[in-house]
Amino acid sequence: MSYTAFLILILIVAIALILIVMVQNPKGGGLSSSFGGGGAQSLGGVQNTNNFLDRTTWTLGIAMFALILLANFAIPREGENNVNLNNTLDGIEATTPVDNSTPTTNDSIK
Repeated sequence: MSYTAFLILILIVAIALILIVMVQNPKGGGLSSSFGGGGAQSLGGVQNTNNFLDRTTWTLGIAMFALILLANFAIPREGENNVNLNNTLDGIEATTPVDNSTPTTNDSIK
């Protein structure tokens, strides 16, 4: 797989992970309960998060971690694709005339 394909998959998983986390009901606790917001959340909210959403969050998180690690191996390294680039540049240099003459001073400007 190419590096671009890994980037697209990482973006899709990241967007799905954001959406799944946003859909979940708060479990309570955390910073919100420290500042007095915990009572209002537990009064009208559901205490248990849906197991499907919880498992999906973990699965997407693990998939994100794996995709990032695999994308590291797909990054083009120095020397892999540069051979073709060097051959192309050599061909351009061979066909392009180069003026190697030394510049002369223009006496008419004085």
